[in-house]
Amino acid sequence: MHCLTENLKLQMIQKFKKGLLLFIAITFIATGYSQTKKEKIDKLLNEKFKTNSTGAIVLISKKGKPTYRKAFGLANLELNVKMTPENRIEIGSMTKQFTAVSILMLVEQGSISLEDEITKFIPDYPTHGQKITVHHLLNHTSGIKSYTKIRKLSKIARNDIKPIELINFFKDEPMDFNSGEKYKYNNSGYIILGYIIEKTSGISYEEFIQKHIFDTLNMKSSTYNSQSKLIKNRASGYHKRKGYRNAMFISFSLTYAAGSLTSTVDDLNTWQQALIQYKLLKKETLQKAYTNYTLNNGEKSNYGYGWNIKTINDELSYEHGGSIFGFKSMGVYIPSKNLYVVILTNCDCISPTQLTRDITKISIE
Repeated sequence: MHCLTENLKLQMIQKFKKGLLLFIAITFIATGYSQTKKEKIDKLLNEKFKTNSTGAIVLISKKGKPTYRKAFGLANLELNVKMTPENRIEIGSMTKQFTAVSILMLVEQGSISLEDEITKFIPDYPTHGQKITVHHLLNHTSGIKSYTKIRKLSKIARNDIKPIELINFFKDEPMDFNSGEKYKYNNSGYIILGYIIEKTSGISYEEFIQKHIFDTLNMKSSTYNSQSKLIKNRASGYHKRKGYRNAMFISFSLTYAAGSLTSTVDDLNTWQQALIQYKLLKKETLQKAYTNYTLNNGEKSNYGYGWNIKTINDELSYEHGGSIFGFKSMGVYIPSKNLYVVILTNCDCISPTQLTRDITKISIE
């Protein structure tokens, strides 16, 4: 009996040890896997952004909570100032998300319709017999020539001009194609959308974004850009042509509703979460921004309103990048995972587009 009891105790001890070892192994594997993800991401970013060169700010958010938030490189090369996660970066064409949502806010109010023709707002606009609607402008299917493709643009690049003056600059250019026929990325469309926001709301585009988005969502580190205004924590922008150079001076009236906002990774995370929590738009209205629209021939455009509609690792993704003199940006949102990855950089010499998508792939796994 005593021997049997001792054997039973021994078996129980052995089982306990095995169970403990299994628990430790599983914990180690789980912890190691998590660390490996971060190590992979660190490696990608450290290879791209050196401590003595221009930098980047990276944020990964899951279910609204940052799980990775780091800065790399320098915010100012001349003063040797390190980049921090709080630095403000010009986001370029990611501005289009804000313009698109502003238009949809006005649609919800009943102030405009997506099927309104642009001649409702600019009666003398030459449409060449085409029906060009607000929808076409939002979706880059208007056929209007992008003013950033016009060579003489450099002549007005440093001038502070009114939105209608910028529209007059490109409106007489020939159409690239009939409206709705093709998708072609087009900055002119978003300039017209900014003008429509002003004409409909009675306030400037800058005021509308500040009042109805930035103030509403408490995005205190986001603003409409200014060359003269002091902007706390603003990073300097650079070109790289046989060495670094300060970014070319342009007037932000030139980029306007197509690319004139500055922000931080934290504010952009606030923005993305506010959208999916329907703080600015109703669910059915927001879905219009995230719809993959079709062209006249039935083919998909792979663009909604202010977002590219793609897939990463077979998961639906809403994406958009930005490029403006001295800066590049990229944001990717995976709705099925409530996963948001955004990278902001202060040199237009390094595109973060593929890097952001690669980091998203690692984060999905």
